[in-house]
Amino acid sequence: MKATRISVTGMALLLLMVAGCGSSPRSNHYLLTTDVSTPPDGETPSLGIGPVVVPEFLNRNSMVYSRQGNQLEISSTERWAEPLEAGIKRVVGINLASSLDTQDIRYFPWNAGKPPEFGISISLLSLDADDDEATLAAEWRVFRPATGESVVRRISHLRLALPTGTLTAQQIAPAYSELLSQLSNLIAGAIEQDLAANQQN
Repeated sequence: MKATRISVTGMALLLLMVAGCGSSPRSNHYLLTTDVSTPPDGETPSLGIGPVVVPEFLNRNSMVYSRQGNQLEISSTERWAEPLEAGIKRVVGINLASSLDTQDIRYFPWNAGKPPEFGISISLLSLDADDDEATLAAEWRVFRPATGESVVRRISHLRLALPTGTLTAQQIAPAYSELLSQLSNLIAGAIEQDLAANQQN
């Protein structure tokens, strides 16, 4: 009798656990994307993408964005499908390959014995969104990996207005992707300027 009572109690607890698991909200996963549709066909310049440094408070699977003052919201259901660092590196690489028409893209760490012509490092300072806009701040550097010489080093603050209303998670990935496209354009412009200057010399 006692054994039967324990068995019934155990079954009841198991059913409660299964029911609890079934009621957990489903997680949604998002990717940073690019609008590039035509693959490049050039071979130069060679570009090394990275390192990309992401602040620790953003370095997580969950989406993080501001609410009021210094308060952050860390979503329990809205998640990145890949590490943010990897997504930024991937999207910037695709954008620069298209803008500069080169297939020679390498991701950090690259072969030190055969370095690319240009390296692009990005230190993300902030990446945020609220009900009004999405913002990105980053220190970025274009350099020559063979010598370590800097071509250009800047801090860029970029903004993108969002549709009027309460921010939704579905708006964040496309907004961040657009900001990374703007950042990629600035980087590509700096490389094009350096290439043009060297052709004149």
